[in-house]
Amino acid sequence: MSRRDSLHQFVRRTLEKDGWIITDDPLILVLEKTLLKADLGAEKFFAAEKADRKVAIEIKDFDTPSVISELEKTMGQLQLYQWALEEQEPSRQLFLAISQAIYIKHFQKPIFQLVIARNKINLLIYEPEEEVIIQWITH
Repeated sequence: MSRRDSLHQFVRRTLEKDGWIITDDPLILVLEKTLLKADLGAEKFFAAEKADRKVAIEIKDFDTPSVISELEKTMGQLQLYQWALEEQEPSRQLFLAISQAIYIKHFQKPIFQLVIARNKINLLIYEPEEEVIIQWITH
């Protein structure tokens, strides 16, 4: 199993352990007659809010020689997914899932902070070994 595939399974199990129902694996989106595939689609009912919440999740490990190139590629992917969601499922929120280690290692850097803030990227930070969600960050 590749590292990317194992991270996918970690995130899937983490969401399920937190009470999320995986509705799509992958989540198929269409933009201008082009198929796009976000890693996961999930939903969860919140009794206190008497509403359900739907999310689209793109999982990245940023384990490449050039994290800036990976950041550029990821931002392009997320932009396309966001445009497709605005047309297909405007109530579904898009999140970038990253491990806590990657969040600490890279996402504290000024360039990452700038990109996240300017593009209003939502983050799902998780701990893969314990399969727990550390934090949801929404913009």
